[in-house]
Amino acid sequence: MTGTAQLTELTADADAAGERLDRWLAGAIETLSRSRLKALIEQGQLRVDGTVLTDPSAKVAAGSVYALDIPAPRTADPTPEKMDLDVLFEDDDLIVLVKPAGLAVHPAAGNWTGTLVHGLLHHCAGSLSGIGGVERPGIVHRLDKDTSGVMVVAKSDAAHQGLAAQFAAHTVERAYIAFTRNAPSPKAGRIETQIARSPHDRKKFVVPRDPHSEAGKHAITNYATLARYGQAPDAAIGTGLAAKVECRLETGRTHQIRVHMGHIGCPLLGDPVYGHKRGNLLATSDNGRELKDFRRQALHAAILGFEHPVTGEALRFETALPKDMQRLEKFLERL
Repeated sequence: MTGTAQLTELTADADAAGERLDRWLAGAIETLSRSRLKALIEQGQLRVDGTVLTDPSAKVAAGSVYALDIPAPRTADPTPEKMDLDVLFEDDDLIVLVKPAGLAVHPAAGNWTGTLVHGLLHHCAGSLSGIGGVERPGIVHRLDKDTSGVMVVAKSDAAHQGLAAQFAAHTVERAYIAFTRNAPSPKAGRIETQIARSPHDRKKFVVPRDPHSEAGKHAITNYATLARYGQAPDAAIGTGLAAKVECRLETGRTHQIRVHMGHIGCPLLGDPVYGHKRGNLLATSDNGRELKDFRRQALHAAILGFEHPVTGEALRFETALPKDMQRLEKFLERL
C-alpha cells in the first residue's frame, strides 16, 4: 500500500547558520532519522532556494528556504532486526526495557526500519502480543522518538489487555525528568487542559486558547520543581533561568509534557518543536556547547510502576538520566 508524498519547507534562522545540513534537518523534522534525511538529500530530494542540493554535509545558510520532498511511503510488515536492547525485566508475559533517545517505537513515515518493534520481533522471536497489529505488536504505550526512558511491552494478549486497562484507569505510575527553560511558578502544580492538534501544523499539538473548549483530549500533568538554575534578571531572587522538573502523568496524550510545560512558559530545553527559542542568557553561558549541541527535548521517562497483569505482583522500575542529559545538568549547575 502506498501513502501520500509530502513537501516540507523550512527557513533557516540565525542560530542554524553553519550547522551541518543533515544534522539541522534531523533536529527540525522529528519524524525522519538523520540517516533517512541524508539518503533523501543524496537522492536529490532537497532544494535550497529552488536549487537542488545533494551534499548532506553542506553548511546551513541563514535565511535560506529548504524544501524537502518526502516520497510516499510503502507500508510492509516489519521484519525482525537484531538490536541491543537494555532489558530490565522479562518473563513470558511482558518485557520492560530502557528506550534510548533517537529510537522510534514503531514503524511510521520516515522510520520503516530500525524501530523498537523491529528489535523486539528479533529478541522475542514471535512471542509479542498481536493486539497492536502487525506494525505495533505488543505496544501498550509509547515514548516520542527523542524521549528516552523505561517502557513496558506485552508479550501475551492477556498481559496486553491487563496493561491497557491499567493505563486507561490511570493507575500506572509514570514519572519523567525534564529540563526546562525558565522555572515553573509556582514550584509545583497541576496542569489540566485539553490538548488538540494545531490548526496550523498537523504535527504539533496545542492547548486551545478558549479555556472552555472541548476540542482535542483531556490531559493532566502534575509537576514538581527539583532544582532551579541561574537567576533571571529583573526578577525576584530565586527566579531561575532553567529548572529540573519531575512530571507525573495522569493521562498519556501525544506530546503531553512538551505541550503542557510550554503552556506554562517553561518549554523543554532542546525541543525542536515546542521550545526552539533557547534564551539569550542561557546561550551566552554555553561556552562548552552543552546546550547548543543538545538537539532533542530534554525529557526522560525515569519511573514506571504497575501491577503485573498476570501474576498481580507490584513492579516498579527507576532509571538514571542518560549521559547527554547528565552533561546538560552539569552545564545548568554551573549557571
